[in-house]
Amino acid sequence: MAQEPQNPPPPAQELSPLVDPVPLHDPPTTQPQAESEVKPPATEAEPEDKAGVVIEEVVGEAEKAPSAVEDKISESVSFKEETNVVGDLPEAQKKALDELKKLVQESLNNHDLTAPKPPPPEPEKKKPDIVKEPEVAAGEAEKKEPEVAAEEAEKKEVEVKEEKKEVEVKEEKKEVEVKEEKKDVEVIEENKDVEVTEEKKEVEVTEEKKEVEVTEEKKEVEVTEEKKEVEVIEEKKEVEVTEEKKEVEVTEEKKEAEETVAVKEVGPEEVEIWGIPLLADERSDVILLKFLRARDFKVKEAFSMLRNTVRWRKEFGIDALVLEDLGSDWDKVVFTDGHDKQGHPVCYNVFGEFENKELYNKTFSDEEKRNKFIRWRIQVLEKSVRSLDFSPTAISTIVQVNDLKNSPGLGKRELRQATNQALQLLQDNYPEFVAKQIFINVPWWYLAFSRMISPFFTQRTKSKFVFAGPSKSAETLFKYIAPELVPLQYGGLSREGEQEFTTADPATEVTIKPASKHAVEFPVSEKSHLVWEIRVVGWDVSYGAEFVPSAEDGYTVIVQKNRKIAPADETVINNGFKTGEPGKVVLTVDNQTSKKKKLLYRSKTKPIAE
Repeated sequence: MAQEPQNPPPPAQELSPLVDPVPLHDPPTTQPQAESEVKPPATEAEPEDKAGVVIEEVVGEAEKAPSAVEDKISESVSFKEETNVVGDLPEAQKKALDELKKLVQESLNNHDLTAPKPPPPEPEKKKPDIVKEPEVAAGEAEKKEPEVAAEEAEKKEVEVKEEKKEVEVKEEKKEVEVKEEKKDVEVIEENKDVEVTEEKKEVEVTEEKKEVEVTEEKKEVEVTEEKKEVEVIEEKKEVEVTEEKKEVEVTEEKKEAEETVAVKEVGPEEVEIWGIPLLADERSDVILLKFLRARDFKVKEAFSMLRNTVRWRKEFGIDALVLEDLGSDWDKVVFTDGHDKQGHPVCYNVFGEFENKELYNKTFSDEEKRNKFIRWRIQVLEKSVRSLDFSPTAISTIVQVNDLKNSPGLGKRELRQATNQALQLLQDNYPEFVAKQIFINVPWWYLAFSRMISPFFTQRTKSKFVFAGPSKSAETLFKYIAPELVPLQYGGLSREGEQEFTTADPATEVTIKPASKHAVEFPVSEKSHLVWEIRVVGWDVSYGAEFVPSAEDGYTVIVQKNRKIAPADETVINNGFKTGEPGKVVLTVDNQTSKKKKLLYRSKTKPIAE
């Protein structure tokens, strides 16, 4: 753990639904995530330990003067969004965009952007089985048939030997007979006919020997022919195996050719992201530029991120998720309300809602509930992103306001687990969608912590961060969001329900110095009905209203008796006055405290019915 302060948490995506002690910001640009690399959510012990170590280091100083820490909120450097007009880009960025478009087009042509390349066709998997059968048969033939032929040859040789022995026995018998006959001839002194007979016998014996030799030669020829037949059979089987292999290869080639023809006939793959087709028009360029900026214009890394995002959206079922009804349990946790002074939609994340134990358990008590909440959060974000105008000169980012008042502490394991899981998804799949991150009602220890780790962030990332403690939250919001568009609970005038004034009616913002009065005048004409709305953030001031006629002899009318208004008394005061003569309505705010106050007011004149 001693080394961790030197290696702060990697930059996290600015669209996180929950906030860790580490601020949320852009995806990393120095060490982007590889295509096949998927970072698992951070373990629970590590972030808690890390936060604990750093917090302990700053507790001493901050505990002595928490207000001093709040007063030292550093102003963020003004962040100017980069242009999305291709013609205004630097040449290097134009080149990177063109290269990325080529990679995307090639992937669309090959139909491999939405999913990995399909596995080899089934015949290829069965090919070993098809080939092995004849090979096995051939092998058995090679082994078994020569053995059978050898055995038959041995048997024939034995038979030949036995026949030879029989012939020899016969010859011996014949020789004995011949000898006996000779003896008889010698004894009897037969004539030469006996000799002729013996010669004939000898000729017969010679002929028998020749017949035996011919028989042996025939048998040898038969054995040779049988061997040749075995070899011919083996050659035929080898030819059949070769032909089967060729047929398999031809079949595979035909299928590949058919697939290629099918792809050519179908044409390039059509892919949409956030409702915008890729490579369709200049809006597509805006989307591609987001991925390039998230990866510091490294084309291959940007393409890898884009491809992973497209595949994740398909696997996660984003299009169906947008239409899914996931309930309204968290409508007060995350909601979109109004826009900032530059036109960016504003999304509010209110973490104090989870102080409600019933809501907390309903959201984080088990994995199924956590997954449902994550899906709901992604659904809200997806709808917000789809509402953006991706034209090059339009607004294509949002502002996030993160309210840390009563936010659950570091010990909420389930909350942090859901945070890490959602953080990973949003970091990888929603690049460059936040123009400003505003943290309000920030605890003193959080401010101290963020100041300590800020040196590890890039200037571009830090330029998007704004931190404000409880006493400066409304003032900070008014720098970026018009008061009439800031929700009532954050010091503004926007609220639900039917009201005299709407967000379309602009409000005036005034700072009242300590120990001073401020008067607001509304001129009125003859037969007028003037209505107004006034609010002092934090009140603790005296307020009164009166009508002063233009005529010198007219009488001043007390509309609102001067009285002290405590912070808990009222939030917004609405009042009106009808007059039949010209004059003015004067509102008086008396700030006798030692702190400056923020005054908001607006008015309008309504016609009086005859």
